[in-house]
Amino acid sequence: MTTNVKFRLSFMMFLEFFIWGAWFVTMGTYLAKNLGAEGAQIGQAYETQAIGAIIAPFIIGLIADRFFSAQRILGVLHLAGAGLMYFAAQSADFSTFYPYILGYMILFMPTLALVNSVSFRQMDNPTEQFAPVRLWGTVGWIVAGMLIGYVLLWEKSGELKNTFYLAAGASALLGLFSFTLPNTPPKAKGEKATISDILGLEALSLLKDRNYLLFFIASILICIPLAFYYQNANLFLNDVGMANAAGNMTWGQVSEVLFMLAIPIFLKKYGIKTTLLIGMIAWVARYALFAFGDAEGGLWMLFLGILLHGICYDFFFVSGQIYTDYKAGEKIQSAAQGLITLATYGVGMLIGFRLAGYIYDQNALADGAHDWYMIWIIPAAIAGLVAILYLVTFKNEKITTT
Repeated sequence: MTTNVKFRLSFMMFLEFFIWGAWFVTMGTYLAKNLGAEGAQIGQAYETQAIGAIIAPFIIGLIADRFFSAQRILGVLHLAGAGLMYFAAQSADFSTFYPYILGYMILFMPTLALVNSVSFRQMDNPTEQFAPVRLWGTVGWIVAGMLIGYVLLWEKSGELKNTFYLAAGASALLGLFSFTLPNTPPKAKGEKATISDILGLEALSLLKDRNYLLFFIASILICIPLAFYYQNANLFLNDVGMANAAGNMTWGQVSEVLFMLAIPIFLKKYGIKTTLLIGMIAWVARYALFAFGDAEGGLWMLFLGILLHGICYDFFFVSGQIYTDYKAGEKIQSAAQGLITLATYGVGMLIGFRLAGYIYDQNALADGAHDWYMIWIIPAAIAGLVAILYLVTFKNEKITTT
């Protein structure tokens, strides 16, 4: 992989996650404070991510692995998404907001697999080269959060609708930039296509591997408690009185950059089991810290919970993407990335967002506040159970470099 290619892939990752971080973190606060949404509606809005992730493998299997170059599909999806995000920003209530955000996420979620596929196909040794490129996605998320939380102060001014305009502009930029990326033609072009191939179901062959099947199940289960963080963390931090919550949350992505660089070392030295298990345990610790922390004497707990994000995300999700690529082989790379996107951001988070919205509403207090201890201790317990299940069933593997 040349320096020029590495730069272009890194900028692609930067924009991809800048777009997502620009609006997704603060959407719960925006819906509650600006549109008067209840917990169930906030959960419904976040569920659009899961719906998009469930549809993603079908889009990837239909076009990226068989018919069209991945970078061109990426460009079209982001250009169309820019328009939907623009109209979402102009919505006056939840009923008009929801269709736009649903359409947007159906287009956006396949791009997560596409940027991975484009990257992996340009790399000589993905185990070594992917993490340094992927970390620029984290930098993009950090820049978006700090811009909103520390510079523009949209939380404080109540102008969070501007986050959607910001995301729309960045999406249009990435849409145009995608057409300049290295060509990533479909691996299976010209081969006879079956219904299974078109729908990307060939990636299901990975589940015949016992270890990968257990990893797949664990990925679904761990995303149930993960959804609580995406849906409730910013709203929680604002409710307990933390100033500049969106900006402070980006320190979690700063830690993500640092821990991203440690992934190749952990995968080589300790194997995939230990690496993934560390990520799961970190989720338990984070939610426990949120349950007992507050914006006064327990402020350090909130910040420590935020800083654990690097371990929580990198050691499970990024390692899982590398593990999936290692197991898949070239022909079904895109479909395999779509499959793990379905498991994590799709099925697991669909259940998680629905549960998080229910728990949020069930713990509403008479004065309009919420019992945040219960809202966080429940996902901590779920994550703990998943970690124990994974520990006793999964056999360790070392991912070898090629």
